[in-house]
Amino acid sequence: MKPTAKPKPGARMRAKEKSEHGLVIVYTGNGKGKTTAALGMALRAVGRGWQVLMIQFGKGDWHYAELESSQRLAPDFEIAPMGLGFYKILDDAHTEAEHRDAARQALEFARAQMLSLKYDLLILDEINGTLAAGLLALDDIMTFLDAKPSAVTLVFTGRYAPQELIDRADLVTEMREIKHPYQKGILAQKGIDY
Repeated sequence: MKPTAKPKPGARMRAKEKSEHGLVIVYTGNGKGKTTAALGMALRAVGRGWQVLMIQFGKGDWHYAELESSQRLAPDFEIAPMGLGFYKILDDAHTEAEHRDAARQALEFARAQMLSLKYDLLILDEINGTLAAGLLALDDIMTFLDAKPSAVTLVFTGRYAPQELIDRADLVTEMREIKHPYQKGILAQKGIDY
């Protein structure tokens, strides 16, 4: 019996492998790893032939290495940075109105992409914090969820996921900080945090 040939590195899967249901998944909590968990899911989904889009609501023009790594998986995995940076922290020089407008535009873009059925997995990165800051209305998120096609899986990341979103989700994971290098004065690390 001849062994099955392994695919060459970089070879794309032709057939899409999907389960019956598109899920609503929430990664929240004060611990590290919410975006990283979503990126791991994206990697797995691409391995199954899915089309994946991550829309970043909070990171703005900060440089994150996932932007480069996603280009290696393009066109199967794309990232759209749409936020203006984290609201009211670090070097935020934007007004609340500017942040609110960027968040609204990102949600409208997410809705259009979701309804296009081009993507099997749509990650709304840092949207929970955007909601908690009052830059988006909870009713807008509930309306967004009401429009979700059954085949699309949605992932919501960020701290402070509202209870209403948690109640609507199929899977919720809370990242809890137990220990962090920042407590020893170690700042964010390239390749680990960004």
